[in-house]
Amino acid sequence: MTRQTWDDENEDWGDDESDLDGESTIICPHCGTEVYEDSPRCPSCENYLSLEDAPATVTNKPWWVLLGAGLGLLVFLRWLFV
Repeated sequence: MTRQTWDDENEDWGDDESDLDGESTIICPHCGTEVYEDSPRCPSCENYLSLEDAPATVTNKPWWVLLGAGLGLLVFLRWLFV
């Protein structure tokens, strides 16, 4: 008597064109898992996929804002110590 395992049945797990249903997917903004576009929540992290609930992105301040703040600090320190 031979014991049958999953490996014995079919090792061809490739995606055939007939298997694909054509549904588009998106990337979850919270965990990066690929989920169906119609899903309201990510099945992996269970967060909602709406843009309002997405984590805030870090934006870099423009260089001129940092330069202005630095120059303002230098002017203040010069005024303070002169």
